[in-house]
Amino acid sequence: MAAEQTALPEIRPEPPESGDKPDAPVVRDALGVGVAVGLSGFAFGVTSAGSGLGVLQTCALSLLVFTGASQFALVGALAAGGNPFTAAAGAFFLGVRNAFYGLRLSQLLALPRVLRPLAAQWVIDETAAVTLAQPTRRAARIGFTVTGLTLYVLWNLTTLAGALGAEALGDTDAWGLDAASPAVFLALLAPMLKTSTERITAACAVVLVLGALPVLPAGTPVLVAALAAPVVLFLKGRDAPTHRATHDRAGNSEKGEAR
Repeated sequence: MAAEQTALPEIRPEPPESGDKPDAPVVRDALGVGVAVGLSGFAFGVTSAGSGLGVLQTCALSLLVFTGASQFALVGALAAGGNPFTAAAGAFFLGVRNAFYGLRLSQLLALPRVLRPLAAQWVIDETAAVTLAQPTRRAARIGFTVTGLTLYVLWNLTTLAGALGAEALGDTDAWGLDAASPAVFLALLAPMLKTSTERITAACAVVLVLGALPVLPAGTPVLVAALAAPVVLFLKGRDAPTHRATHDRAGNSEKGEAR
């Protein structure tokens, strides 16, 4: 994604103080995302309990891991009979994306060093989406904090409720609740795929996963999907010299005709 990589949002000067409460829209949007996604923690609690994990194990995953797609990938692989190490590896690689979010958010938020380890726990898809959409550093900090706090509290409370209520629901597979978090993840991811390289990479990852599902053990296809990014970047890198050469020849031809 070198040439087409999405640039960091421009940090514009803070607007002059006025009586129209400019922070209100940011808080409203952040609360909306936090509440909407936080409630899907119930689906994770039910799915995790249905896969054989206890209430304490389920709650520990939400408290310590706190990245929904990785949590669903882990318990989904375990429920399908996958090897625990393979399931953990798949969840880990799926969560690596948060490290790249952190690289971008650290420059935008510019938090004091003492707060960075605490803020790192809240660096996920939803907080990144809300933060990167803000025009100023103040708004970005408000969006990150409100989204992170709301989502963390609600996700953990609903995880506990889902784990405790799993028995009352009976067959958890019949409800299809394991699709809730991936659906939310895709809804947030789609608008962020702004360049052709990003869209091609996402499409290739989907093709790789679908092709690997019937032949590889549970939890492994997500590892295969990670190959999409280096493959697309490699092909794009090889294609770049060809485009440059074609452009140069066209330019030289035009100059010759001008003479």
